[in-house]
Parts: sequence; C-alpha cells; structure tokens
Amino acid sequence: MTLNRDARIGRSALLLLLSEEKEYQEDLISNTNWSFCEGKVGSMEAQKVVAAIETAAKNNHIIDKDLYREGHALYHAIIEALHGVTRGEVQLGSVLRTVGLTFAVLRGSPYENKAEGEWIAVALYGTIGAPVKGAEHETIGLGINHI
Repeated sequence: MTLNRDARIGRSALLLLLSEEKEYQEDLISNTNWSFCEGKVGSMEAQKVVAAIETAAKNNHIIDKDLYREGHALYHAIIEALHGVTRGEVQLGSVLRTVGLTFAVLRGSPYENKAEGEWIAVALYGTIGAPVKGAEHETIGLGINHI
C-alpha cells in the first residue's frame, strides 16, 4: 500500500481550496481524473455546515445520493474537518460561535494500487468566532475517508 506522492488527496484538497488560480483546478482534474466541488457556508449550526457540504457533493455528483456507503464516507470526512475548524469540539451556536467557511470536496484514488479504491477529502477554510463582526479569526480543517 503505497501512497502516490503526486496524488495526495488531502494536500490536493487544501491546495484546491486555497488556490486562487483556476489553472490548479484544471491541472488537478487533467492529471488525476478526480472529481471535486467547491462552495461556501456560514452558520451558527454545525448541522447546516454538514448539510451544505453534503448537498453540494450530491448535486455535483461527487457522491451517489442513492449509495449509503458514499454518503457515510462523506459524513465522516466532514466531521473530521469540522474537528479541525472547531479545535476538537464540534459545537457552534450552543457555545456562541459562528463560522464563515469555504469548502472543497475531492474524490479520487490516492494510492498507486487501484485496488485500494477511492477516497474522499473535505477541506474547510474560513473564520470562526463570536457572532459579532470583527470578533473572529482564521481556521482550517481537513477530513479524509475511504469510500
């Protein structure tokens, strides 16, 4: 089981999210044949963040909405990414915190042996803080799960 150094799905998801150049997206897709989507979400409720990312992934055909295992893999990747954003406790409104996030969802095969299957990565970047303009700071999170 060797991870392909040129196809690291977590690194690629973060670069996709943080890159302001569309050339990176084009290169990623042409060199890997992976699929991805991007979006934005802001909320004081973690379930709204999860729902926005799941909806984007389904609408952009990153996951098959009729296959439980694909939705389940995405859910775990989202929760892992939210743990990074919220520093371990996936709580927002109940502790008076709000987030404004951009996200990238990336699906592909990061291993040289294709029998290892596909994986999904969720990268989140934005701000978190008290629900008062100017009382926030940057945050980032990454979640990766096998499908």
